Amino acid sequence: MTNAEADPLLLLRQSIASGGAIIPTTTADPSPNIPEVPLAQATHLQFTHPARVAIPIDAPTRFVSNDRPVDLRSIYFAWLNREIAIPDYNASATKLNDELAGTAAVHKFAFVERLDLITWLEGASEESEYIKPLIGEKDGAPASATAVAATSKTVLVSSSARSGRGTLDPRLAQIYSGERRMGDRNTALRGIKPTDFSHVRKVAQPFMSRKTSSSTNTGSSIPSGVAIPSHQKPARRPDPIILLSPSASSLLRMSNVKAFLEGGRYTPPDHNSTTSMLHLSRIMKDIDPNRPMRFILVEGPEQFKPEYWNRVVAVFTTGQAWQFKNYRWSNPGDLFKHVLGVYLGWRGEQPPESIKSYGHRVLACSIEGWRDAGAPGAESSRWRDREVVEQIWKAIETNMRAKGWRKDAAPTSI
Repeated sequence: MTNAEADPLLLLRQSIASGGAIIPTTTADPSPNIPEVPLAQATHLQFTHPARVAIPIDAPTRFVSNDRPVDLRSIYFAWLNREIAIPDYNASATKLNDELAGTAAVHKFAFVERLDLITWLEGASEESEYIKPLIGEKDGAPASATAVAATSKTVLVSSSARSGRGTLDPRLAQIYSGERRMGDRNTALRGIKPTDFSHVRKVAQPFMSRKTSSSTNTGSSIPSGVAIPSHQKPARRPDPIILLSPSASSLLRMSNVKAFLEGGRYTPPDHNSTTSMLHLSRIMKDIDPNRPMRFILVEGPEQFKPEYWNRVVAVFTTGQAWQFKNYRWSNPGDLFKHVLGVYLGWRGEQPPESIKSYGHRVLACSIEGWRDAGAPGAESSRWRDREVVEQIWKAIETNMRAKGWRKDAAPTSI
């Protein structure tokens, strides 16, 4: 079994991609028909695809939080509870820890860690700042991409070879189990013997010194004799964060903000929605015209680490002071000196006095009043929504540039 196939994190991602069964058990025996047990009683996690194998449920994974590897039980538990809000997730984790009775403990992920993990497990992202690369891999992304591609290929072949009753022919299953997995050109060219190229440095040193000397003579600030490593990978730019108002009177909530900020059309919020975080992408032309920036949207900073506040680029507010109670700056005057404020109201209505008192630090925008979709002229009244959305994004982008956001870097303080 290869490193990729034996890795618990990659096995879980492959099983999710293929729809294979993942069974908590009390035995290391990977045989079929092993009974499923509750997660608090399980000692192993049995995977059925791409290989039938049982992994200890407390096995450490490559996902690192606070410089410590997170165990497989915590990873799988976070995936099972990916649809619920952060408070409900924390309550479920506390309940499971009580059932474990001190024999083990489920790690509670911070909201950014949880979003990053779920995005990677779903296959929507090939990289994660919290996941270490596989042993022998320079970068974890190529191995992950190759493994997922191989999984998809196996699923297609298996589906086409199923008999009329919807089951796989046992003889074909035996043949498939003996198939040799083919890698891509990166794994094929890497080989099994590491090659030492340190002698190249001595050969290249005179040329590098000559080049840097000529650069210095033409006004370059690079010191003579210093070689610049061209293979160095730039640091991953963190995702900016937008905070929404949790107030029930807010026109923008988690249920409708994506359609408004991405689609340019306002719809009333669904107050029964339990979504606690989401992300959207947008090209910020004056910061990075070639790569879209991914924004994280959340209603509260309960799961924030101190450094997350340096990534907050906008705060949507209704003007109610209780919204800022748990913020880094609980006083609105101090808050909006560091972060752009945005107020969204109905056209023709005056903003609250609290919004006016914040002055130019809060952008006040107005949209047309909502009409039922079946009412005459309802659709035509929404053409101005996109104009308001562009006004908001322009203010966010201007504020981000002023705070130090760049194509490959984010501010260390705001």
